Order: sequence, then structure tokens, then C-alpha cells
Amino acid sequence: MYELVLMAPEASVELVGDALVALDALSVSVEDADAMTPAEQALFGEPGMPPPREGWQRSRVVALFPQEALAREAAALLQPQDFFEGCQVLGVQAVVEQDWVRLTQSQFDPVEITPTFWIVPTWHEPPEQAEQIIRLDPGLAFGTGTHPTTSMCLRWTAQHGARGQRVLDYGCGSGILAIGASKFGAIEIDAVDIDPAAVESTQLNALANHATLKAGLPDAAHGEYDLVLANILASPLKVLAPLLCQHVRQGGHLVLAGILSRQADELREAYAPWLQLTVSDENDGWILMTAQRA
Repeated sequence: MYELVLMAPEASVELVGDALVALDALSVSVEDADAMTPAEQALFGEPGMPPPREGWQRSRVVALFPQEALAREAAALLQPQDFFEGCQVLGVQAVVEQDWVRLTQSQFDPVEITPTFWIVPTWHEPPEQAEQIIRLDPGLAFGTGTHPTTSMCLRWTAQHGARGQRVLDYGCGSGILAIGASKFGAIEIDAVDIDPAAVESTQLNALANHATLKAGLPDAAHGEYDLVLANILASPLKVLAPLLCQHVRQGGHLVLAGILSRQADELREAYAPWLQLTVSDENDGWILMTAQRA
């Protein structure tokens, strides 16, 4: 495999990317050319929504080709085009052969949720101080414990417990929050997601962690629960407000994540007719919002 590496200004990124795809690039990736420097720019977006911008002020565009000749031919065809003005070919280079499985595994170490509660990939031994662990490897479904939204939800469950409770994990992804509730004493757990792959992933991860739960599509959620967990994103959480609130029984808790700090007021307003949300935790620009039904 060979990489064609380009530099492109923000205004040219989309056209250059489309052209590379038309030239039979196997893949095209765009990254901030100023990443890890004081000039680095953060771009926040949400799935299903248009990106805030097509690229960074200085974007590094990398296209993958199966042969060196194809990569060089693409570079030669791009350079005379009007839309390539302001862009630069940085070079063509061979992709170094790697043990991708080992490389992927090296990027996932045990994750501390609390000093005694850890998420541990299967290829690692648990830390000595871990009294409670979830075994979880990266997979197709979201949720490995490394993202602040996931770790805040797990930490809330660890701190408050779920002993004897009926729990709903809405938008379960990998099932990590449902499994966490099981580890802390929940006796009946429903984990639901719109993605069948997430349902399957949850079932497999639950089996690997000896967690008893029911996983299914959203219509499998029924009745009221002592604890409702939803780690999704702000937009769907607002739409789901009446549904999630009706699942919270008297005295029960609602725990929401996937919310940026600047979105707190939007969520409070969306849930105000049913529950009063408060910010319970914050990490790296993300917040955890919770409420208890009186």
C-alpha cells in the first residue's frame, strides 16, 4: 500500500477529497496539519449533522492506493486542476507493514473508573487494586470506557450503586453501562439500541462478564425503572425526553451523557416538564446530567 500525502487549505478539502475518490483511492483521511501544536483547532460535530467545517485551516489529506504508480499518477493529475490552487503534494510513501492487531491492542490499556473499578481488555491482567472489573475489548459498538461520557456514567453507578434495582440502558452500544450496573448489584437489566450490531455486541460482552441482562431493540424497554442510563448525544436526548422520563419510577434516577458543557441549558429546558436535571460531573468539555423523580 502507498500513501499520497497532500496539504490543502480548508476551502479545497472537499473538492480534493472527492477527486481522490474519483481517482480510485482506497481511502481518504483528513487531519489537522497543526495537531499537537499551539495552532491546533478542535472541530466538534454530531453524527447525522453537517460538519461545522469541511476541514481545518491547514488540512493534511492522506489517500491510500494499492500501487505506487497509481498514487503518483493521482498526484500528477491533481496538480494542474484549478481547485488544486493553494494545495501542495508532500509526497508518496510506502505504508510500513505492521502487526495491526498488536498495534491496536497497544493503544488500549486498563481504564480506571474509580481506584477499585477498572475496564480491562482481555489481553491485560487486572491492576492489583482492582476489586471490580469489566472485561471489554474494542469492537463495532460504541463504549470501551475510554471516552469521558462512558467513564462518568460508570463512575456514577459505582458511587451510587444499583443493588436490587431494575435498570434500563437506553442506547446501549457495547453494553458497558448495563454490565456496570450488573457489577454493582442490579437484579433486572434491559439494554436496548436501534442498531442490531450493538444488541449482539451487548449480548456477547455480557456473556464474557457473567452479567445477566436482556438486550434488544428499543421496544424491549417496558415499564418503570429505578435507574435509566442514556449515553447518546444531546440532539437525540432532547427528542427522547418524554420517553426516558416516563421510564423513571418514583424515587428513581435518570443519568444522561453525551452532552457538551455548552448544551446544559438546552437539556434542562427539554426535560423541565418532567424532571429537573443538574450537572453531576464534568470531564474534558463533556458533562453528566442527572435527576431523581420525587
